[in-house]
Amino acid sequence: MLVGMALGRRYWTLWTSSAVANLGDGIFQVAFALVAVRLTRSPALIAGVALAARLPWLFVALPAGALADRLDRRKTMLSANAARVALLALLTVAYGSGVATIGLLYVVALGLGIAEVLFDTSSQTMMPAVVDKDDLSRANGRLFAVELVMNQFAGPPLGGFLVAASATVALGAGAGLYVLAVVALAMLPGSYRTVREGPPARLRSDIAEGLRYLTRHRVLRTLGLLLGAQNLLFMASGSLMILYMTSDSYGLGLSDEGVGLLFAITAAGGFAGSFIGAPIEKRFGRSTVLSIALTAGGVGILIPGLTRNVYIVAATGLLAGSAAMWNVITVSLRQRIIPDHLLGRVNSAYRLLGWGSMPIGAGLGGLLAELTNVRTVFLVAGGLVLVLIVPLRAVITDSAIDAAEAESEERKAAAAAPGEAAGADPEAEAEADAETGAISQ
Repeated sequence: MLVGMALGRRYWTLWTSSAVANLGDGIFQVAFALVAVRLTRSPALIAGVALAARLPWLFVALPAGALADRLDRRKTMLSANAARVALLALLTVAYGSGVATIGLLYVVALGLGIAEVLFDTSSQTMMPAVVDKDDLSRANGRLFAVELVMNQFAGPPLGGFLVAASATVALGAGAGLYVLAVVALAMLPGSYRTVREGPPARLRSDIAEGLRYLTRHRVLRTLGLLLGAQNLLFMASGSLMILYMTSDSYGLGLSDEGVGLLFAITAAGGFAGSFIGAPIEKRFGRSTVLSIALTAGGVGILIPGLTRNVYIVAATGLLAGSAAMWNVITVSLRQRIIPDHLLGRVNSAYRLLGWGSMPIGAGLGGLLAELTNVRTVFLVAGGLVLVLIVPLRAVITDSAIDAAEAESEERKAAAAAPGEAAGADPEAEAEADAETGAISQ
């Protein structure tokens, strides 16, 4: 317990806010999906809801990163959560009044997606200001663990049971939990606005600087592209998972409660992955952990295309959840390598690569399901995820990761050295840092 508390009060305040918000996410994601299924049974229209929710990662990610490096990151997160409360309240009232439509779901999903981009970009860039660099993996691991427990382990079954009683109550519960998350985050002390030197730059110039850093950094660029390919395939299948779970003709034929429980089983694997990632990393290296996570995710997608046995699907879902190890490794790596004054912009450029593919995946998944069937989507997506192991093993080696971290530390030390910092040019140093990292790998 003392070890955990060493992360500090600010960390645990952020952790508490995230825990409450993600419980709301878990309830809402099941309630939202089940409401969509009740309004339409078209695979394309249901996949369109997921497309709307992820579309902001294509168009809002880069401006969100620039804003994260200009504004107080905590205040941005508060505003994003307040917007989530308002949108969920609107949907709750509409559904309770019997006037909700699939079009309204698209609008709410789009709004929630914009809030998610702003919130997540600021949240990831805050962590280095909350805990020490050496604690980043542990802090991120515990944060991901509680996010998974609440978002996928506790929230979905609770959401399933609430929807079985009343979908309106389930949606309202999600909005109420976001309110509590806002209160917890408002109690986080301190300012989280990064210090920037030099004359103010235009927003377009800020965005371009973040893009240049990422495109010149071989390790981060490759990881971003691999994440984008994964998420395209994960979303192609994931946007149809509710249909597969609830269908009696080609799926598992689960009840609302059963849908929640199956999500919870997958989350249990993610919870375990958040904790076992660090020991596996120490013993076998980070590149091995990333390979295990990618393999687990691919198998988890592939199996629903091969069987309708709920026990086999649940077992592989438990395995697929361990793909959470990918997040622990890659997020901590970015926080260590990227200079603080660029962290928001480079993170947003990275997530544009990694998450911008999601709406495309949702659209392709819905289209392929309409042309063939839902289970074919799982087979194609799962098989292609497993193919990604080849470029991962070829480029992302432990030596490449270590070299990128070493170069970053050298640049930061040089910038902080007496007699050098005064005349330093942060933009030139950041570009040199990225270029050197690319050459060394």
